[in-house]
Amino acid sequence: MKRLTLLFSLLAISYSLTLACTNFMAGKKATTDGSILISYAADSYSLYGFLRYRAAADHEEGAMREIKDWDTGKPLGQIPEVSHTYSVVGNMNEHQLAIGETTYGGREELYGETGIDYGSLIYIALERCKTAREAIECMTSLVKEYGYASEGESFTIADTEEVWILELIGKGKDEKGAVWVACRIPDDCVSAHANQARITQIDFTDKKHKNWYWSEDVVEFARKKGYYSGEDKDFSFSDTYNPLDLSGLYVCEARVWSFFRQVNKEMDKYYDYVTGKSEERMPLYIKPDRLLSAQDFKKFMRDQYEGTPLDITKGDDAGPWNTKLRYGSLGFKLDSLQYWYERPIATQQTGWSFVAQIRPTKVTDDGVQVTGKKKKAKKQTEDSRIRVSENAGGIFWFGVDDAATNLYVPMYCRIKSVPECYREGNGDLYNYSPTSAFWTYNQVANWAYTKYSAMMPDIRKVQEEWEECFNKLVPQTDSIVATMTDAEAREYLTKFSATQATVSTAAWKKLYEYLLVKYLDGQQRKEEEGKFKRNDWGEPVGPMRPSFPEEWLRRFAPDIIHE
Repeated sequence: MKRLTLLFSLLAISYSLTLACTNFMAGKKATTDGSILISYAADSYSLYGFLRYRAAADHEEGAMREIKDWDTGKPLGQIPEVSHTYSVVGNMNEHQLAIGETTYGGREELYGETGIDYGSLIYIALERCKTAREAIECMTSLVKEYGYASEGESFTIADTEEVWILELIGKGKDEKGAVWVACRIPDDCVSAHANQARITQIDFTDKKHKNWYWSEDVVEFARKKGYYSGEDKDFSFSDTYNPLDLSGLYVCEARVWSFFRQVNKEMDKYYDYVTGKSEERMPLYIKPDRLLSAQDFKKFMRDQYEGTPLDITKGDDAGPWNTKLRYGSLGFKLDSLQYWYERPIATQQTGWSFVAQIRPTKVTDDGVQVTGKKKKAKKQTEDSRIRVSENAGGIFWFGVDDAATNLYVPMYCRIKSVPECYREGNGDLYNYSPTSAFWTYNQVANWAYTKYSAMMPDIRKVQEEWEECFNKLVPQTDSIVATMTDAEAREYLTKFSATQATVSTAAWKKLYEYLLVKYLDGQQRKEEEGKFKRNDWGEPVGPMRPSFPEEWLRRFAPDIIHE
């Protein structure tokens, strides 16, 4: 069966081809331990995978912060610095504020060129804010004052109590600022976005902003531009500023659907929606059938539509070894028509990704920080949130390269430095570094693409062993730092995180060496008791020579010379 999907003629294309990044999120009552979970994949062929770090700092009055476009490095200007900035590890700060994003593009005439870009907004907010609401205020105030220099953007913004989606787009070259809306996701729900604006109707009756914020002119500006002429109550942000087309459904909303269907069996029905056969739009958020864990989120980030008609590891274009690798871009032009490949959540061009586990903390009346005990109740309530000491804080589960073949390693949000293998400047896209985790994980992934269905079981086995080990080490580490001073705890967590990154990257280097030997020249080395098999005199025995899968041979045998 052909795995290419014809969507529409080139004349209908209005969607940006830079379709990258995926965000998932879960409220505190939707998780097994009361944590808030958000995940993010930074997907771009131009991204190098390293762990960004900024130490907390005090700044003199009059100090300025230089703004550079996060994607290109282009200087955009300066803004005044604040007196104190917080430490930030990746996309999570020391107070457990975490932010992710996906670019939806939207109306091209609204793209900005001056002001602050979307990436800078994220890291400025992380350095200046403690809560999600503070971050929303910070980001929207900055673009109002200085302008917005990016395409339309969806942001996931979460703290220890709340998770929000903020969707924002500029006003074009001739008008400074942006129009935007922010919606709080209910505590017992999950949500997602993947390069398509998803907020539709806005509850303008929420004057106290319990669950909603919006720019004052979000509807008025649309009327002025001729995008909308109806009543406020019927206004839809997504339909106005990022109208859906079939690529927005099939390449973007399909990833949200694949996440939703894994947590709620009723979501399977939206397959017709993401393939353009139904106009019944998917909800912004849903209640999961079960409570979810950080480990579940790692699994969701590795999804490739397995078990669905969109499975990218199946069909003619996956080849005989079921690779997810596709050459060229997400789509291609043939004659007068545009075709699209399936775009999975786990993709080869990921620079890095994370699962932020934002954990509730507790301090006893006597000031001693404690780790709470897990309740046995089936339904998680506010009282049963598993609280950790403030010394421990949240965990930034970090991985580089393709999530399907990576490892999510625990980086505590309060560490003082990042491991050498994740450090900025340790290699880049044009310079290989043998000590860089990004290059090490790419060796495994790129070798696996050549014989994907054969090598993936070997990779998953090692993946599961390491993450099972991490999941046992984390609660032990939480308990150890609970009785330490703040300074002692930060030092301990820094060493712990560095050790896990170093030893797991070394293990991935060993994994690559093992896979290289085992599948050398398209063959498969025989193994015995965990070692490559040798004969009675210590010499390597001949390899197995697996043929193409029978299904592949039956389909293509007529093209081969035969008797």
